[in-house]
Amino acid sequence: MDRRSFLAGAAATTATVLIGAPPARARTRAALGLQDWMSGHGDPTPLQELTIPGTHDSGARFGGLWVACQNTTIAQQLESGIRFLDIRCRVTGDSFAIHHGAYYQNMMFGDVLVACRAFLAAHPSETVLMRVRQEYSEDSDATFRRIFDDYLDVRGWRSLFRIGDGLPTLGEARGRVVLLADNAGLPGVRYGDGTHFDIQDDYMAEPGAKYPKIESHFRKAATQPGRLYVNYVSTAALLPPRWNSDRLNPKVHSFLDGAEAGGWKGLGIVPMDFPNTRSGLVESLVRHN
Repeated sequence: MDRRSFLAGAAATTATVLIGAPPARARTRAALGLQDWMSGHGDPTPLQELTIPGTHDSGARFGGLWVACQNTTIAQQLESGIRFLDIRCRVTGDSFAIHHGAYYQNMMFGDVLVACRAFLAAHPSETVLMRVRQEYSEDSDATFRRIFDDYLDVRGWRSLFRIGDGLPTLGEARGRVVLLADNAGLPGVRYGDGTHFDIQDDYMAEPGAKYPKIESHFRKAATQPGRLYVNYVSTAALLPPRWNSDRLNPKVHSFLDGAEAGGWKGLGIVPMDFPNTRSGLVESLVRHN
């Protein structure tokens, strides 16, 4: 190679470094996997400014076509990028059994916590937002609280949780489960409190009627930031959850990847049924961060 060719090549390389190379933060984010996608965001980031893939009725894998909402375990969901879990607890003795309606889901609340602890220990940059509500039991709020406190202080789970009145920053939540209390007896952030949340959850709208509500809620989140938006893609109307998800998930995916939503950020929590059956859907949501 002659001197002129060498200098021309060196100049081109320098120009790429100085002008064409993406910023270090962008390169870092691009290299992140779904297991660690939150590590690309700074500690001061409010949770309200994130787009957070989630699952609806996260533990519901058993009971047949009309009951199952997921076909992956809690651990698999977290590994795939899911960061919001919808946990339904039936009071049984002094414990919580995970239910979808009358159907026991072959695991206890402690099994959910074991999966969360293992994941967060391996991926301390992440957090898990967990909605906890009572399902298929009608015990008092005081009883529900007593059992929950037993999990925290007798069974030793308190250190796993971030329990507070307001939504934390990402830095305050890293490595912990943020409790979103959907029971009047529980401590923590009140799930559904209009001060913090704006929720779309029309679970009785058939897919044709449900989809415009999903799209509208995405627009609202993008144009009216401030609260933590929750936009349920799931619906139980007319057809089994899997069949409804096969109609809704592809449309949501196409919209997120389309021109209108291209630059949108901070779309909030997006709980889905069977998100893994639509390849790239979770990745598309993560890109809206």
